Amino acid sequence: MPTATPNRHRATWRRVAALVLDLIGSFFVFGYAIALATGNTSEGGFSLDGGWALLLIAVVVAYFVLMKRLFGATLGQRALRVRGAIADRPVA
Repeated sequence: MPTATPNRHRATWRRVAALVLDLIGSFFVFGYAIALATGNTSEGGFSLDGGWALLLIAVVVAYFVLMKRLFGATLGQRALRVRGAIADRPVA
């Protein structure tokens, strides 16, 4: 069984941290923008129900797809300097 190198573990944690950063950031930014546009803000933040929550999920998915397609990485991946995998290079 192949053993993982420390660099490989570091790259995995960077990728996970970038995903968490992107999810939290995009849900907050896009969620607040949708809530502001629909009047669902309050002093404590915002609340989205039903169709607006589904719209938020669609916008977050579109963020990931468009950022990867147009720029090659999301903002979280760029901030943490996560490199993409090369399709021709074997993973192991």
